[in-house]
Amino acid sequence: MEPSWHNAPVPSFGSKDARLLIVGLAPGLRGANRTGRPFTGDWAGDLLYETLIEYGFATGLYEERPDDSLTLVDTRITNAVRCVPPQNKPTPAEIKTCRSFLEATISDMPNLKAIVALGRIAHESLARALGQSPSKLPFSHGASFDLPQIGSGIRVFDSYHCSRYNTNTGVLTPKMFKAVFKDVQRMLG
Repeated sequence: MEPSWHNAPVPSFGSKDARLLIVGLAPGLRGANRTGRPFTGDWAGDLLYETLIEYGFATGLYEERPDDSLTLVDTRITNAVRCVPPQNKPTPAEIKTCRSFLEATISDMPNLKAIVALGRIAHESLARALGQSPSKLPFSHGASFDLPQIGSGIRVFDSYHCSRYNTNTGVLTPKMFKAVFKDVQRMLG
């Protein structure tokens, strides 16, 4: 690790008053671990922030650094795991340990109406944080479902993670990713 990097748990980015929460997997080694801001400094951030700007969930310019002019609009971003995992793969113990931070993030958002889970691990951790069994809420890209038991009108949207691996292999195309945020935009009005 580089001494000038963030190298610490990465806090959520955006207002607690936001209606949209995006849950990623974990900080990227050369992205958020370096910059201290979720999805900042790596390929996943390029696609995510471009999409957020396009659909009105962010303004300004994303320049891969935390002091750029990017501002989130009615949106907050967090990760299921707060620290960069060894070999970029969080262990079940790390995911479980960090779940309390995800639960606190959700409970601190009084206006929350929509949650986007980026990838299966984020989806399953989110389901458990919301007191649900992941087996009863299977992950599927483009799927969405309401959670009336945890509050009024909260809807979860699933997307494959916007990682370079997923986009380079065609598992996720920019069009597929943007379709999820179009659905979120439509739901939030």
